[in-house]
Amino acid sequence: MSSVGIIGAGRIGQAMARIALRAGRSVVIANSRGPESLTSEVSALGDGVSAGTVQQAAAAGIVVVAVPWPRVQQALEGLEWSGQIVIDATNDFDPSDLDGRTSSDVVADLVRGARVVKAANTLAAAVLGSDPQEAGGQRVIFLSGDDIDAKAEVISLFGDAGFFTIDLGALITGGAMQQLGAPLAGVNLIRLSGAN
Repeated sequence: MSSVGIIGAGRIGQAMARIALRAGRSVVIANSRGPESLTSEVSALGDGVSAGTVQQAAAAGIVVVAVPWPRVQQALEGLEWSGQIVIDATNDFDPSDLDGRTSSDVVADLVRGARVVKAANTLAAAVLGSDPQEAGGQRVIFLSGDDIDAKAEVISLFGDAGFFTIDLGALITGGAMQQLGAPLAGVNLIRLSGAN
């Protein structure tokens, strides 16, 4: 899988574009305003990134959802999903609207036919997009999902970009640990070289 589509061109979307580029992937980045509105972002991100429609971003092998939580449903409306891997990088800042579910469980309902992996939502955008090689080690990314092959692809993406990944298990149980206010939200861990 050489291409990564990113729905959302804000700070998290741009951080994920940098990660994909660092991993040697090409990137199609999209927002609700259309490709012509992304000229400065594409220019800043550099070679390997192109602006596209949301439909073009959603056609990539790996698709990152990086829009503010209140816009998730609208951003995903009308898209077709047939086996793509969807990285849910969203955070619901007011989980009272989830009725006890995890945000990833809600996203999975919105992208039926895709394989959802929760990742890249526990770090601030500036940290996420920076060089993961730090203090003699690698920045840690947490992920969770129900599809083993999808998780392997996401682990490969982050690994190729220089991160160390920790698999938290199933989408709902692992996602619950990553949500805002949960134990891993905002935790910036570095795995030191030589650690087992």
